[in-house]
Amino acid sequence: MADKIFRVNMSDLTTSIEDVPESWAGHGGRGLTSTIVAAEVEPTCHPLGPNNKLVIAPGLLSGTIAANSGRLSIGAKSPLTGTIKESNAGGTAAQLLARAGCKAIIIEGLPKENTWYSLALTPESITINEETELIGKGNFTVLETLADRLEDKPAILTIGQAGEMKMCSANISIKDPDGNLRSSGRGGLGAVMGSKKIKFITIDPKGGKVEIADSEKFKEANRVFAKALIDHPISQGLGQYGTNVLVNIINESGGLPTRNFTQGQFDGHEAISGETMHDVILERDGKVKHNCHAGCVIQCSQIYNDTKKEKLTAGFEYESIWAMGADCCVDNLDQIAEADRIMDDIGIDTIETSVAMGVAMEGGVLEFGDGAGVLRILQEEVSKGTGLGRIIGNGAGSVGRAYGLTRVPVVKNQAIPAYDPRAIKGIGITYATSTQGADHTMGYTITANILGVGGNVDPLTKEGQIQLSRDLQIATAAIDSTGMCLFIAFAALDNEECLPALVDLLNARFGIGLTMDDVIALGQSILKTERGFNIKAGFTAADDRLPDFFYSEPLPPHNVVFDFTDEEMATFWDF
Repeated sequence: MADKIFRVNMSDLTTSIEDVPESWAGHGGRGLTSTIVAAEVEPTCHPLGPNNKLVIAPGLLSGTIAANSGRLSIGAKSPLTGTIKESNAGGTAAQLLARAGCKAIIIEGLPKENTWYSLALTPESITINEETELIGKGNFTVLETLADRLEDKPAILTIGQAGEMKMCSANISIKDPDGNLRSSGRGGLGAVMGSKKIKFITIDPKGGKVEIADSEKFKEANRVFAKALIDHPISQGLGQYGTNVLVNIINESGGLPTRNFTQGQFDGHEAISGETMHDVILERDGKVKHNCHAGCVIQCSQIYNDTKKEKLTAGFEYESIWAMGADCCVDNLDQIAEADRIMDDIGIDTIETSVAMGVAMEGGVLEFGDGAGVLRILQEEVSKGTGLGRIIGNGAGSVGRAYGLTRVPVVKNQAIPAYDPRAIKGIGITYATSTQGADHTMGYTITANILGVGGNVDPLTKEGQIQLSRDLQIATAAIDSTGMCLFIAFAALDNEECLPALVDLLNARFGIGLTMDDVIALGQSILKTERGFNIKAGFTAADDRLPDFFYSEPLPPHNVVFDFTDEEMATFWDF
């Protein structure tokens, strides 16, 4: 069964199934979403208007038995940044889309009437159905209702109230194998889905399978690949403590953004650390290891229970804990977990929204450390779309503009994540030059800057940072195209068998002869495609820089600033 493009036109409520153009055939995941957006979306269009398109694509290895290959890419022009955008997440959708023979879903146009819809995809069709029952409901109600309404166990993509209200921080949530939520969080793609009045999408492959050109070579390559992942000490640490193992590590480095990026260390770090979280999870009979998609061998997710030993949240990540914790000076892990649950239900990015809360605290909306106040604002303001709720729901930049603040940690209007670029300079290069706004996952220099993975580059000096970020951004673009989790990078950088095994998986899957040079060229091509879109949208080199305060305000405890010139930053694109 050849893969197809499933196209949905919301303007006239029609659908079609098309052959894959030859120029798209070698792409998957991020490579495909960015290729389609660049080809079919006018870069100057309004992101919430009829000319933007929402593209959903599994990776090149999605739907196979390859370890850690369950990531789904979603792309569009971002309403938050105005740039091209790809956001990816785990869950069951990527694997089931691939098994349904879907290369990509392209959703275009806007409905003429004020009516909400859902989409249902099978290998034979994609249908548009009017939806009334679940409008205005949170994501958890959507999953619970559809569990009773639908037969079998389809993949589900859904938006909460934030997406319906077209907030620029709205995400698209994806059901995982155990009915928890994973989020395509960054860039406001939930608002794009909301603008097209699609509440949820279901995917049922009807028993379909992905064809493997050479199954024996595929199995052998997967054995080598999976072993490399399992054996790496970072993988093992993530499996034991989750991504939140980084709180103490980054705090020790002096790069943990605290109190709206005014300090590099948080006095309450131990109370919110991965080690503390691990112990609390065990005490409350939760799960310290959990996979966000089938076939994950790292299992860095978890189930966090409340004091009554009932599930409070799942997939409790470092980025969310840092943002609502250190950045807002909240040292109560249960309050942070409750905030995480509420944001998952509303369908809003935990990084963007929490950093927006930190900016709001600087603006006097709340006192720093007021976790109870944060919960109240999420429940009573953001979820209901009040004036304050919409200001916060539209992100950190929105809050800064509303309150006349200058310390607003954003690049291209997207909130900066959990590593201060003054103390970890490589990640500052990534934040500034990324084609998609501040995003640590675009080029995760924490590998060599902090963890000693793939070498060592001193985080406090300028030497080697641009090349480090460039190499990782190129590699990440390629990884995002395979459907692989970013965390394969730790083993890939240290184990000489890992990356060749990944190339072997691709070759065995499609019966082709890719080389490592081809993979690097793929990553470079994706970055250039994304940058080309942004240039046509009006972005220039002046947009590839951090906010002014990073250059002028020394960060304790190292008392360092970000000291790259615009001319130095421009050399990033010399490839």
